[in-house]
Amino acid sequence: MRSVELFSGAGGLAKGLENSGFEHIAYIENNRDACITLRYNFDAQKVFEGNVQEYEFETLSNIDVLAGGPPCQPFSLGGKHKSSSDERDMFPFAIKAVRSLRPKAFIFENVKGLLRPSFSCYFEYILLRLQYPDFNCENNNDWTQNLSHLRELTGNPGSPPEYKVQFQLINAADYGVAQTRERVIIVGIRSDIRTKWLYPEGVYTRDRLLWDQYISGEYWEKHKIKKIPEYSHSKHFLKIIGAVKDKYGFIPPSSLPWKTIRDVLTDVPDPKGKHKINDHLFRDGAKSYPGHTGSMFDQPSKTIKAGGHGVPGGENMIRFSDDSIRYLTVYEAKLIQSFPKSFKIHGAWGEAMRQIGNAVPVTIAEVLGKELKRVLSEDSSEQNSEKYLVRYA
Repeated sequence: MRSVELFSGAGGLAKGLENSGFEHIAYIENNRDACITLRYNFDAQKVFEGNVQEYEFETLSNIDVLAGGPPCQPFSLGGKHKSSSDERDMFPFAIKAVRSLRPKAFIFENVKGLLRPSFSCYFEYILLRLQYPDFNCENNNDWTQNLSHLRELTGNPGSPPEYKVQFQLINAADYGVAQTRERVIIVGIRSDIRTKWLYPEGVYTRDRLLWDQYISGEYWEKHKIKKIPEYSHSKHFLKIIGAVKDKYGFIPPSSLPWKTIRDVLTDVPDPKGKHKINDHLFRDGAKSYPGHTGSMFDQPSKTIKAGGHGVPGGENMIRFSDDSIRYLTVYEAKLIQSFPKSFKIHGAWGEAMRQIGNAVPVTIAEVLGKELKRVLSEDSSEQNSEKYLVRYA
């Protein structure tokens, strides 16, 4: 199945979709360092370095899936919250790509901040534009006016949507990523495709991790640790552990435990020691202060971020049980983001961490990709697809 990657970044979404059986026809990315990363790890000839507005989508055909992560800074909880008035808002160009390519499906990832109440009308506008990519905007600068017209379309039986669009907020930790990372996943299935899209359920939980750590002790046995580390847990965290004991009694949760930093880095050598891992270099200068205490080694990492004014230190540090801290190496951050060990990230620490922080965890992309492949493989409406493409040609 053929796919096109918009706003490819380091290629986390691309790698996951590749692992689930998709063949990428093009990678479109504006950042120079990210493009070098893409050329390291994928077919260099298919990487387009430049503005998505300059890409000639008309040169592509028979695309099954369009995927990407439109820049999220306009909607980030830590950003300037400009949404549609932010020049970095690339959703209009994602919609343009859908209109040009007519893929059987599309999948877009964005930050949790997209669901902020203050952005609700613009988010509704985005979803409706994705449902009706052929909608002719009367005034490109006044999305509120166009939103009113789109709302009228939804109640008109004579104007069925071109895509069935859904969205869901998911936490990467629930899918086996060693990171508590909440993201909005928008999926659109072309209306002629009969098979229904279903968001895969996460089978990993914090309850099971806490059970294995503080009730059964299986976690420490697995890591061959005889003396349980004594973290300086907050009162809130201790209450959560107590609630797990009260909730389950003597029967453990049936789910799998959230993965921790230790789980992922258990075989990784100390960056200060001797090793031959090129991107596993110790970085000095980590400091802890309120709100920036790092990620506990025996919990999933906090969300690895790519701040607009440099990478925040707190989220990209490890905190050990003795309260000592240090920065994650690029190699460690890459593994936490579920990239393969052999995956190369170009750039110095700050730039590499920016790319990793912007990426979709590979594991998440693969889980979603397998569901997309199921939907498209099970569909048997080839004749309907031909009629659809003729209708909108």
